[in-house]
Amino acid sequence: MPDPIAPETRREDAPLLRGAGRFVDDLGGPEALFLHVLRADAGPGRIVSLDVSAASGATLILTAADLEGLGRAGVNPLVPGMVPHPSPILAAGRVAAAGEPVAAILHPDRERAADLAEAIVLEIEEEAGEGADALSFDYAAGDVDAAFAAAVHVVSARIAHPRVSPFTLEPRAALAVPQANGELRVWLSTQTPHRARDDLARILGLSPDRLRVIAPDVGGAFGGKASIYPEDVLVALAALRTGRAVRWTARRSEDFLAASHGRGGTLSGRLAVDAEGRFIGLCADVDFPLGSWMPFSAAVPTRNAARILPGPYGIAAIDIKARARMGGGAAMNIYRGAGRPEAAMLMERLVEEVAAATGIDALDLRRRNAIPRAALPARTPTGEWLDASDFPGLLDRLDATADLAALRAARDAARADGRIAGLGLALYAEPCGAGFETARIALRPDGRIAAVTGSTAQGQGRLSATARLLAGRLHLAPDAIEVRAGDTGLLPEAIGALASRSTAIGATAMAEACDLFLGLARARAAEALQCGPDEVGLAPGGFVSSAGAGLSWSGLAAAATERGETLEIDHRYTAPAEAWASGAVAATVEIDVETGMPTLGPIHWVDDAGRVLNPRLVEGQLVGGLAQGVGEALMERIVYEGGQLLTGSLMDYQVPRASDIPPVRLTSAPVPSAANALGAKGVGEAGNIGVPAAIANAIHDALRPLGVTRIDPPFTAARIWEAIHDVSTGGER
Repeated sequence: MPDPIAPETRREDAPLLRGAGRFVDDLGGPEALFLHVLRADAGPGRIVSLDVSAASGATLILTAADLEGLGRAGVNPLVPGMVPHPSPILAAGRVAAAGEPVAAILHPDRERAADLAEAIVLEIEEEAGEGADALSFDYAAGDVDAAFAAAVHVVSARIAHPRVSPFTLEPRAALAVPQANGELRVWLSTQTPHRARDDLARILGLSPDRLRVIAPDVGGAFGGKASIYPEDVLVALAALRTGRAVRWTARRSEDFLAASHGRGGTLSGRLAVDAEGRFIGLCADVDFPLGSWMPFSAAVPTRNAARILPGPYGIAAIDIKARARMGGGAAMNIYRGAGRPEAAMLMERLVEEVAAATGIDALDLRRRNAIPRAALPARTPTGEWLDASDFPGLLDRLDATADLAALRAARDAARADGRIAGLGLALYAEPCGAGFETARIALRPDGRIAAVTGSTAQGQGRLSATARLLAGRLHLAPDAIEVRAGDTGLLPEAIGALASRSTAIGATAMAEACDLFLGLARARAAEALQCGPDEVGLAPGGFVSSAGAGLSWSGLAAAATERGETLEIDHRYTAPAEAWASGAVAATVEIDVETGMPTLGPIHWVDDAGRVLNPRLVEGQLVGGLAQGVGEALMERIVYEGGQLLTGSLMDYQVPRASDIPPVRLTSAPVPSAANALGAKGVGEAGNIGVPAAIANAIHDALRPLGVTRIDPPFTAARIWEAIHDVSTGGER
């Protein structure tokens, strides 16, 4: 039977390659109404007038006045004392930012709906915005003052991260269809269908059992589709008001303008070091913007960035202050990594500053301060449970596989030849989600296995991975197992795909459900084979008794049907602790002297994702994350000026092309997680964590001989050229 960890072709790929994928915009039928959103063209400001009379040809027009009595979306109160600022569905009285929905226009023709929206007269008087604090918290441990007083060296670093877009191939989309039985069925391009169902039910004042939310094929999410949006509510409400199917798909410019953004935080820190290069104290300030409203997970990036510090290093004395503030522009939310990349880059920049100040080799410095394998699992100074890992082993493996001595020699030779070259390292640790997940396994009448996972799929290969896991445990071929996900009608509760949790938590839930299902099936097989359950063993395609009698899964299904029974298990698994993944990365860069253009060399990366269930899927997640990590390091940046978005299309917002991605040399060095029975850790966000930090260090290493000591991401040619020009003309950087 198949090896549960052997690579497998993804079952999701064939229909997508044939053009047979079913995304939200493919659904709905010709009778559906199209919803168009009229957005504020300025903000923040007061709505002076809103005249919709010229759009009277619309099937339905919704303004804030039509939404009286509706509830508000949920905001996760992760931080004690935080003040939630959920989004209004439609602006009432004032708008907080340009792009905020002001009215919704419905018409059977998509283009006519847009034309009618153009006829609406909207006048906004701009006002100064207020940036109120929404959350703040501190972490403190040890005697920080004593550590800094005793330090032989104190170094500092500050990084201002740009806002970035969680860019997906498929924009946001929604379809709502009233059913004859009174149910409202809603298709969303989402990674959290159950959260969307609960939010819609609360906002619309419906019982959750009257709502069914389905995520069909989803073309990427990366955190940007983890929370409900005003447009989702408007589609559902309009379907209830009209009794007709209603659909909406964002234009690319709408997603840049009104979908949530990621990153944007400013992190600064000081690191105290003793005479032997040991890290003895850390002070850090973590400051994140929240935009004009708060999605469900708005507090996550701030909390993650603060709680992760000091990462893989043993520092007993810390003082970390974190806060997040409301402001202008689109909402800030989780984006692949969600605070982890920011924490890793700050810590790794500090390490490089120590290396420059002390003359200690940067790799050796990390080895001296990395928490040893024998000391883990352990509590961090912020109170987090840090999983089993081998940080020194990752560094040793990186040294060997990348041949760091040869990379240093190549860098030095390039410098001797007059070129600008740099080498950067990064060591990181990342938490991979907490909480519960659900699973269902049933025996179908034809003998096939039907499984439902609460972990949703947006391109990760989740259905393939689940089928492979079950195939190995049930002694079946993967094509004998049907796997479904992303439908609230199939499981009463679930979380979805967030925080690299789908394997560590979702797959563990499925594995435990499988064990329970096997116990039930073995008992029924024993009855059919007229022997005790302990005399029944699992065999390819079914069961066999100790006496040699066999029973296939289809035979077991027929026996159950004859007796009027169903063989089905529903299971809810709650992780006792949070798995942490880790890794070490080396990056090289050369910078063109005339233009400042950076060119990356091969990325060397040693990754610890715990026990790997499918190497091919892991590789895909690592390389995909690396691509986004390269994008945020070198080119991606959301820009506002006077409240107006300047990067509202792919003409202005640059994402990586295939030619921008350097070769990557991956090495797996897994240490099984102590947080779950599978030993699995997360992998989906790793590329956004270690890779940008290593690139940042390579850029700084290249520019340091020129006198440039600080430059913020993205490290574009223009920014690098300006930094070089500033120091060459007597300025400071």
